[in-house]
Amino acid sequence: MKIKEVLSALERFAPLPLQEGWDNAGLQIGLTETEVSGALLCLDVNEKIIDEAISKQCNLVVSHHPLLFRGLKTISDADYVQRTVMKAIKNNVAVVSMHTNMDNARDGVNYRMAEKLGLENVDFFARKTVDGVEAGSGVVGELPEAMAANDFIALVKRTFGVECAMCNELLTRPIKKVAICGGAGDFLLGQAAETGADAFITGEMHYHVYFGTEQNIQICVIGHYQSEQYTSEIFRDIMAKECPNIRLHIAETNTNPIVYL
Repeated sequence: MKIKEVLSALERFAPLPLQEGWDNAGLQIGLTETEVSGALLCLDVNEKIIDEAISKQCNLVVSHHPLLFRGLKTISDADYVQRTVMKAIKNNVAVVSMHTNMDNARDGVNYRMAEKLGLENVDFFARKTVDGVEAGSGVVGELPEAMAANDFIALVKRTFGVECAMCNELLTRPIKKVAICGGAGDFLLGQAAETGADAFITGEMHYHVYFGTEQNIQICVIGHYQSEQYTSEIFRDIMAKECPNIRLHIAETNTNPIVYL
């Protein structure tokens, strides 16, 4: 199977028009007519990811976050992006990224987060239609049973394997309805509250956004990497179905640049 066929399968699931205007999803590096020897699935792309792809004899990397957000004026050893591009090209490793199109797609990143938490009746909020395709920047669903705020936060921490969560004051009412936006989702906090959600989970949020939320909605910020860590499973599921003859590996390299001390 050729790289262009893998790209087509991923884009059928999460069409490129669903991406935000500032994004750069899709083919990053490589020749689409090349036959795929194996695919490494990951969140971020750096030199260590390319090394892992080479060691596993994979000539395709499928990532969530694009390596290239804007044009390069030089390709040298000046920074990790340029070094990664050079290493990928030298070793004939193609890179494909599915970013905000995968965030906004049905059964995409936010749906997978909701599934991990066991939410029911999950659907989009901040809904939009792009080229006739229904999409949304976040999802909202319900816990099987209402729970106290401290128990809810403990559940979130266990589910996503986080060492700590950044929260506002604990909600005194039970939490039942939960809104989710993986990655940097503070722009959706107001809309999450308008859905009647008792809690909002996201990856990162600006300091001042927390103000004025007391006893309105329980904020639970778990880290950008942690919130989107299961995206590789979505790639695996799509490709296992649509590209069944390709060897698939979820990356073992942890690319989270943040260390908790």
